[in-house]
Amino acid sequence: MINEFKTYRATAGNTKALIDRFEKVTMPIFARLGIKVVKTWTAEAEPDAFFYMVQFDSMQASKDAWAAFGADAEWKAAKAASEVNGPLLASQATVYLQTTAFSPK
Repeated sequence: MINEFKTYRATAGNTKALIDRFEKVTMPIFARLGIKVVKTWTAEAEPDAFFYMVQFDSMQASKDAWAAFGADAEWKAAKAASEVNGPLLASQATVYLQTTAFSPK
């Protein structure tokens, strides 16, 4: 099992728009493509950041899912429409996490 912990940083003034797009557009597309979102977070100490975790059966499953997402026509159209005044995402980072043998289930 692969867990991907993702950090998105919004461009100036676009945190709400980035989170709204994730909730209303990205989440349904993820669901359609079988990308399992484990949890989403914000952090008061990092107001421009949005965090989420997704889970895959393998690294190959992750690669395949992200390729499908990047090629998805609905995603491409929604992203373009939401960024007519410029990008919402300033940066992103991914940490790949493997569960330890002693981790609670």
